[in-house]
Amino acid sequence: MNAQIEEIPSPLAHLSPKQIEAIGEEIQALHDEVFADLGERDAAYIRGVIGLQRRLALIGRVLLIPSWFPPAWLAGTATLSLAKILENMEIGHNVMHGQWDWMNDPVINSASWDWDSASSAESWKHSHNYVHHTFTNIRGKDKDLGYEIMRIDPHQDWHPLYVLQPLYNLLLMAFFEWGVALHDLDFDAIRSGEKSRAEVKREVKGIWGKARRQILKDYVAFPLLSGLAAPATLAANATANVVRNVWSHSIIFCGHFPDQTYTFSEEEAAEESLGATYIRQLVGAANIEGSPLFHVMSGNLGYQVEHHLFPDMPSTRYGEIAPRVREICERYELPYNSGPLGKQLGMVHRTILRLALPGGRARPKPGPYRAADNIDHDVASYPKRRRNGTGGNGASAGSNGASAGGHSNGSSAESNGSSAGENPSDSATRADLYAEAKRLGVPGRSGMNRDELRRAVLRVAPA
Repeated sequence: MNAQIEEIPSPLAHLSPKQIEAIGEEIQALHDEVFADLGERDAAYIRGVIGLQRRLALIGRVLLIPSWFPPAWLAGTATLSLAKILENMEIGHNVMHGQWDWMNDPVINSASWDWDSASSAESWKHSHNYVHHTFTNIRGKDKDLGYEIMRIDPHQDWHPLYVLQPLYNLLLMAFFEWGVALHDLDFDAIRSGEKSRAEVKREVKGIWGKARRQILKDYVAFPLLSGLAAPATLAANATANVVRNVWSHSIIFCGHFPDQTYTFSEEEAAEESLGATYIRQLVGAANIEGSPLFHVMSGNLGYQVEHHLFPDMPSTRYGEIAPRVREICERYELPYNSGPLGKQLGMVHRTILRLALPGGRARPKPGPYRAADNIDHDVASYPKRRRNGTGGNGASAGSNGASAGGHSNGSSAESNGSSAGENPSDSATRADLYAEAKRLGVPGRSGMNRDELRRAVLRVAPA
């Protein structure tokens, strides 16, 4: 058992029931607005990504036929690794979440899609889509908190076996798909009798079927195509699988286990309202900052906060709605957890190392989100503005100050191109700068001092 853990104040403590209800309504309205706008550009995206992934896989396999030649081995392994990451993250994970079910496509839907991973679609959708996304970060109910083999929260009881978790976490990184497949079996449910023998037998059969196909494909059939170079091709395929596993492990862990995220007791989460559930999802996840390419390769799970709010929303929309989620956080004084990959990964592995030993304490949590302290967030999300100088709305067509689809709140609906603040000088007063920031739609402007307003206006003003 652990010593008494010093509790971190609940992120809901400062909110009234009316405010919590209002947050739920705003976030739900954002969901409904996006779904009303889904259309051909979204469908074209996922079909394009699937086509790209298949071409990469084919190119990788062809390059590995002469795998005895080192440049061919390196190029084939790299290309196949990219294909496997795309298939796992941006395609398999998201399609099986139901993000593309609205298309009514006979193939690209959560009921029929399966992925190149050891987990059966049925088992994964139950353990991940239902258990994890329903009970996110509720201690004792969310089985993804440490995957039942690691202590990643100081509230979890310590066991001597956890001393080894830094070592077996390395194994989990390399063989993540197999660890997830075994986790999906839910050994607690098996031990308690909650899961029948027939269910266990069916799920084990599903895992074995997936394992057999992967072994035959990656370690028998394709290596044989290389003839005498079969061992080199086998090694390349194994390397690609490990690269995919390490990448997915890193993205998943960085989205859930950095210091910033909150966990909740069952009592705290009992009889939640819609608003309270949304807040739990919001503060129980953490984003990873990166380039557009990074977000595609991570399945857009760099936007883990938005994903946990809307797991059924097409992943490409997460970046579009992120500024509006941040604005809600700022208005209601809620944290918005985010950081670069290196920072998030460092915190995760520090936690795994520290909590391998008895004791430990909950790490301090970030304060309320303030755009003034995170101006790069919103600048990065602003659409390119037209350089027409007069009469323009400063945004891409048809979007009331937003990128196509209408999901960014970053620009003004009016622009006359003549305000003195457009190129603010050192002599401009705070009042002048504030007026220009208001015209440009700079979020968080009311809390900025003069220098912060000047920097914000300079960064978002049309060139």
